Amino acid sequence: MPFGMVQLSPDTRDGGWENCSGYHSSNSTILGFSHTHLSGTGAIDYGDILIVPATGELQLNPGEEDSPESGYRSRFRHKTEVAEPGYYAVTLDDHGIRSELTATSRVGFHRYTFPKGSSPHVIIDLVHGLGDRATETNLNIVGPNKVTGMRRSTGWAKDQYIYFTAEFSQPFSSFGISDSSGFIEGIESGSGAKVKGALFFDELKGPLLIKVALSAVDVPGAEKNMNAELPGWGFDEVRDQALETWEQELSVIDIPKGTAVEKTIFYTALYHSFIAPNVFYDVDGRYRGADLEIHRTEEGSGMYTVFSLWDTFRAAHPLYTLLKPGFAEDLVRTLLTKQKEGGLLPVWELAGNETGTMIGYHSIPVIADAYVKGLRNFDVHSALDAMILSAEQDHLGLSSYKQEGYIALEQENESVSKTLEYAYDDWCIAVMADSLGKQDVANHFYRRSLNYQNAYDPKTGFMRGKKYGGWDSPFDPFEVNATFTEANSWQYSFFAPHDTEGLIRLMGGNNLFIAKLDSLFSVSPNLTGRHQPDITGLIGQYAHGNEPSHQFAYLYTYAGEPWKTQEKIRQIMDNLYTSTRDGLCGNEDCGQMSSWYVFSALGFYPVTPGKGYYVFGAPHFESAEIHLENGETFSVRAPKVSSKNKYIQSVKLNGKPYTKLFIRHQDIMNGGELFFRMGARPNKKGGANSVDLPESNLPIRAVINPVVEAPAKAFLEPM
Repeated sequence: MPFGMVQLSPDTRDGGWENCSGYHSSNSTILGFSHTHLSGTGAIDYGDILIVPATGELQLNPGEEDSPESGYRSRFRHKTEVAEPGYYAVTLDDHGIRSELTATSRVGFHRYTFPKGSSPHVIIDLVHGLGDRATETNLNIVGPNKVTGMRRSTGWAKDQYIYFTAEFSQPFSSFGISDSSGFIEGIESGSGAKVKGALFFDELKGPLLIKVALSAVDVPGAEKNMNAELPGWGFDEVRDQALETWEQELSVIDIPKGTAVEKTIFYTALYHSFIAPNVFYDVDGRYRGADLEIHRTEEGSGMYTVFSLWDTFRAAHPLYTLLKPGFAEDLVRTLLTKQKEGGLLPVWELAGNETGTMIGYHSIPVIADAYVKGLRNFDVHSALDAMILSAEQDHLGLSSYKQEGYIALEQENESVSKTLEYAYDDWCIAVMADSLGKQDVANHFYRRSLNYQNAYDPKTGFMRGKKYGGWDSPFDPFEVNATFTEANSWQYSFFAPHDTEGLIRLMGGNNLFIAKLDSLFSVSPNLTGRHQPDITGLIGQYAHGNEPSHQFAYLYTYAGEPWKTQEKIRQIMDNLYTSTRDGLCGNEDCGQMSSWYVFSALGFYPVTPGKGYYVFGAPHFESAEIHLENGETFSVRAPKVSSKNKYIQSVKLNGKPYTKLFIRHQDIMNGGELFFRMGARPNKKGGANSVDLPESNLPIRAVINPVVEAPAKAFLEPM
């Protein structure tokens, strides 16, 4: 379900980078079906409450992939799979079981059709997880067809709690529980770190249905979720309801024209954008907070988890402000609540735990972007205080950043990436402080936001690692190393989204900046240095498979050559998004990869969350209608657009000529029509007038800290 607590799907392997979401199409066996999964992350966790339907002799261990008969796992064939929004089905070949899954937001619903005379049983494996370790498990047989329990684990999320209640449509004929001492038939309760249960059935009367409700709070919370969302046993009705829910969610954008493949790509992207963050509160409002204590939501608010903010601040969260502004406000309230409970705004939050993964303090642009777009149903002054608190810490290189204006290599890994991203986040604080009349605060953070300039080496023309004694040498812009986050210098040297005009000046003006961008897309795609699996989807050194590059194709527009933006955006959409199993060139990263496509296919993109406008790219469809939450409709028209007719010749907004190369958020929310006249030749007059370019400069300038070529410990020792 959209943003559901339950993400029920098969696990084909329980470890490895390619199986961070549990399933990989290259695998040939299925372990079982667990209820929590992450959407395309680069780190692994979840896979809680594994349900394993099986036949024959009881096997409580999963076995090996190359010899599935050694355990409970089963071979499967892709041709038996059916996958659609809200429904999955597959045949477990080794057991002959047709397995079907659907769900509500908080309840997973299973339907298993066993072969006749097959000694059916169901295993509940609480040891199983994806890359984590169970620290506490509990299983209780509480009725002839009901089981409750919990799983506590440590992994990427250091201390995760999942409680569940499971109801079966037919009674058990017998049961047993296994723990560290072995399997005991007939016992009704088991606890420890290695609990599994087995439920046996006599000849079944039709398919066996299982309902599994989750809660991060307690078993009574799971039972309330079950009673509220899935009191009955109509599997097909729940499947239909799930499909209808997805239909309603995805119909927020209507694409009346386009091929079946084009529509599949677009709506798959929109679907992926609506999977995370996930509901993390029970129907009674209770939830487990960032302090891992139990709290209750305020009336009208929810609580969510899975905040992949280094990825999603770029396009996914801006997409929510456009398509689901009420939800976007709820996410902001969630971030602020987590700050109150946990001390700081989230960086990468999972199941109430701050994982500390990735860099920056990117809750801040999410909050600032919502604020500048008029979404203010939260305490804006407390929000600003929380933002400042995150930015004024002394950890993760911030002490060096605040004192020196950059992060030195001696102080912190990924120093250049952190310097650049902290600078952008600081600008977001300044914008919000400015709007709230906090001018001293605004000026302080405007100045700090210029720290990105201190990472730029004018001799090489790249962002470059700095030591206290000077630039890091030797320097290779193709090298992937500890100076950058999942990238090299090519893939970070254009990151100053809050001050693109300043970056252009830093690089020598429009012509030199454009030449540098041209090189980004045309140089060798080869990398040096360490292996980094995230750097994929390469066009030259532009890496669309990872987030740092995502706005770079739009930067041509700031320098006055928007036709190159239009050309590159069409190239990326046509070549790096397909309708096949490998249709994405990199990790989905909780909706960011797909949100980029949704925006770009509509013809505009939020290059700078916090600015309140979107930069024009190249629309993919002849027509698109956005049905806004306020009841208005905003239409995008681009007759005859194609891979050939990819260049914008002229634009009209609500029937009037429109020469600007961006559109403000409020103009979209007011409803109306954006009309693009497309053609096969670049319109090189577009961008000739500087007043039409996207505004991206700062109200304050600062002097770049000089680089002094000196021994590494210069200025560190007392005089």
